[in-house]
Amino acid sequence: MKRLHYAWIIVFITFLILLAVQGVRLSFGAFVEPWEREFSLDRGTISLISTLSFVVYGISQPVIGRLVDRWGARAVLSWSTLLTGISIFSTCFITSPWQLFLLYGLGVSLGVGGASNVATSVLVVNWFSKKRGLAFGIMEAGFGAGQMLLVPGSLMLIHWFSWKLTVVALGLLLMVVVLPAALLLLRNHPSEKNEEPIGGAAEEEVETGSKTKAGSVTAMFRMRQFWLLILPFLICGFTTVGLMDTHLIPFSHDHGFSTTVTSAAVSLLAGFNIAGILLSGIIADRWSSRKILCFLYAVRALSIVILIYSHEPYLLLGFAVLFGLVDFATVAPTQMLATQYFQNYSIGLMIGWLSLAHQIGSALGAYVPGVIYTVRGEYTLAFYVSIGMLVLASVMNVMLREPAAMNRDSAAVTEKV
Repeated sequence: MKRLHYAWIIVFITFLILLAVQGVRLSFGAFVEPWEREFSLDRGTISLISTLSFVVYGISQPVIGRLVDRWGARAVLSWSTLLTGISIFSTCFITSPWQLFLLYGLGVSLGVGGASNVATSVLVVNWFSKKRGLAFGIMEAGFGAGQMLLVPGSLMLIHWFSWKLTVVALGLLLMVVVLPAALLLLRNHPSEKNEEPIGGAAEEEVETGSKTKAGSVTAMFRMRQFWLLILPFLICGFTTVGLMDTHLIPFSHDHGFSTTVTSAAVSLLAGFNIAGILLSGIIADRWSSRKILCFLYAVRALSIVILIYSHEPYLLLGFAVLFGLVDFATVAPTQMLATQYFQNYSIGLMIGWLSLAHQIGSALGAYVPGVIYTVRGEYTLAFYVSIGMLVLASVMNVMLREPAAMNRDSAAVTEKV
């Protein structure tokens, strides 16, 4: 019987970490109304907490990329899981809004920033020379699983008990279950288990940290494909984690949908999100990631059109299915393109810049719709703005060149020289 390659254990643990840590972050929308009542805050102020969280998360990403290069993904993921657990647990003791800004906006956000796909993507690159698209897909499915389990779970715990008991449960999950698993089972490189990556060691393989050269960041900034990846990913953050994960639950309640219907919609969205993530990862190994992204952003725009007219439960659930399929499905093909376009740069650093863009978009997507809601009493304008941005993202991916064509051109230039 063929022995299971340890790379798949690595993928499973990164899946678990992202499920738990990112699930805590994605559960923010479940706490919006309880925190409004508890601290007498309006929707715009609550959205500002989410915005601060995304800004801190985003700014941390290039730094996290450097720390992964220096300390290794295992250490970064473990310490970040611990910080997130302590911070979310401690929110049960707060008595005023400034403490919520401090613990969630800073503590939780720094922890979530460390236990993100910056560190986990480096592990995938280290452990997989082949089947990277599938590995990225399984890893990113942790986001969807966290959304499917922890968001409706938090919503129901808050409904049945209280938000304080809910944050205690989330903190204990991270500190008692996830942290020990990370410490015991994660390994940074196949050499630590006397193995090679799946697919064997690539000829061009170089340690992630050694790829970083003086001036390499400046060189990346001058590359057209850098911006055509970064800007759509910013729009991705605006329309997913920022807009939907912060405002979908309040939007649903404003439309008179019960907690049961809202939980069903969130669960459906998360379930189909997992399917979409896995499917996009598999397809990214076989088809053009650029074309996949163009399609995903266009379908996401269509799903928001459906949401605008979701005045009946079946329309809300239909939106959840369609949006779920294209929610985090953009991540695997984006990461695939990043590893193909920027082979001579630090993977941790490049993914860090991508994640920074995503979090800037998430911050804007959390705050701007909250302000619009405070002023207008509805989200319709925010949804129309999001649709226009997604159409732009789709067009920008059309403007990208295929990595294979770029590599051929580079090889031809090298031969001439």
